[in-house]
Parts: sequence; structure tokens; C-alpha cells
Amino acid sequence: MKLSRREMLTMMGSGVCVAGLPAVGEAGLFKKKKKIGLALQLYSIRNHCGQDIDKALAQVAELGYEAVEFAGYYKYGNDAAALKAKLDSLGLKVAGTHIRAGELTEQKIEKTIAFHKEIGCKYLIVPGDGRFTHPEKSKEFASQLKQAAATLKPHGMACGYHNHTKEFSKQGDKTYWDLFAERTGADVVLQQDVGWTTHAGLDPVELIKKYPGRTKTAHFKPTVAHGDKDKQPIIGQDSVNWKGIISACYDVGGTDWFIVEQERYLPGKSPMECSGISLDGLKAILKEMKKL
Repeated sequence: MKLSRREMLTMMGSGVCVAGLPAVGEAGLFKKKKKIGLALQLYSIRNHCGQDIDKALAQVAELGYEAVEFAGYYKYGNDAAALKAKLDSLGLKVAGTHIRAGELTEQKIEKTIAFHKEIGCKYLIVPGDGRFTHPEKSKEFASQLKQAAATLKPHGMACGYHNHTKEFSKQGDKTYWDLFAERTGADVVLQQDVGWTTHAGLDPVELIKKYPGRTKTAHFKPTVAHGDKDKQPIIGQDSVNWKGIISACYDVGGTDWFIVEQERYLPGKSPMECSGISLDGLKAILKEMKKL
């Protein structure tokens, strides 16, 4: 059946499904999955940031990153408006921040919300807390983040947790990661660091699929597994199953940002240079998968 452009538009407007074409919904015909953005966790270049945060942010933009995830605000800690102006001048967005759990308490959360709303930061992620793997205090910690998530939600914001390897230790027959996921619910982000998960001997893809919609941001840490002597700590040259992870994030993760975290560096290369090389490696993989 051949349709004129006018006939097709008429059928699209009425919600009719044309044979051989996707069904029409509110978002329109040929709806594509949203593009996942590319960000850098600034801990990767912490020395650069400590020396000159403005210069470091400018270099991150020059490398081709779309956004940053903060791990401290340097001279901008009490001046959200100035930080937002600097980011805007460089064309950088905010993919999230790493923040202490203490900033999400009932006493401090309103101030936390105000600062992060000002800079356009949606995701507030706790990068570690001793209570997470404590047999009793883990319940208290999960309860705190669940309550914080409820406070953040009306503001279009969310909180979550970032794993290392100890989060996969067990209490009984379940890992603390699984217990946290069960105790918090869908509104709390599970920011999986796929490098640490790989280092722990687990499959990041399985964990993304196990908790659909909760990998709102993912840490892309290039990681060389034990025994992989010919690998390098650069995305695409390491041991991580990047294609599987990327596919899972697109298919079920609900992911908004891929956040590169470069913690190991090539000989003779600066953290900034290595962060750029990993971005190039990630872009090459995405182009091959036709996700870029």
C-alpha cells in the first residue's frame, strides 16, 4: 500500500497503525529512544580542579563532554549563581553530584535543594557511607535516602547511591546492594559503577536489568580485570563489557547520563588527557553501535 504524505499524516493524527510501521502514540510516529548524554565525574581530574576550577571546566568542555558530575565545588561552594553562569558560558550541563549523606538529612535538605536547583543538578548521589554494609545501620541508611527521595521528587530531583565492591558483600543470602534496592524503592537511583562491578567479578548488565529504570546515571570507569595484562585503563581498551552495558542502559536502565570516571592513567599522560582519550573511546563504541 502506497500512501501519500497527506494520507500518512492524516492516519498519524488519528492514531491509526499503518502496516509495517510502528504504532502511533502521543509522542508521534517513529519515536526514538532518547540519546544518553556524556559527562565527566570531576574526581577524575581533581588535581586540575584544585589548581584552577575555571580552567579545568573549560578544558572538559574542549574535550567534548556535554556535562560534569561534581565531587565538591571548590571556590563555588557558596555561590551557586556564579557556578551556573560559568557552566552556561562553557555550554556545560550538570549530570549530577556526589554528596555526603549528611547533606540529605531533614535539617539540611532544603538548603541542598536550593543550591542544586540553582545549578541545574537533578541527581544527588551518595558515593559511600559506612552504614551501607552494616547489619543494622544499613536499614537506617536506606530509610534516610528513601525519605530524602520523597522530599526531592516534587522538585524534579532524586538521590541515590554509588557502589564500589564492598556493597556486594552479603547479609544472609542477599547482597547489601540488593537489600538497599529493596528497602528504598524505584525513586532511589542505583548509580552503578560498572568498573567496580566488573572488578568485583559480577556482571553489570545483569544488575542493570535486575532493577529496570533505576540506572538513571551510570559510572563508566575503565577497568582492567585481574589477569588482563594486555589491557589499558581506557574505555574500549579495558576489560569492561561496554556494548552490553550501553545496550542495557538504553533498553531498560532509564539512563540519562553516561558518566566517565577516570581513576587510573596512562604513563606520561595527565588525568585530563586520559579523560579525553576515554571519551574518544566511548564515542567510537557508541558510533559503532549507532547510538551517537
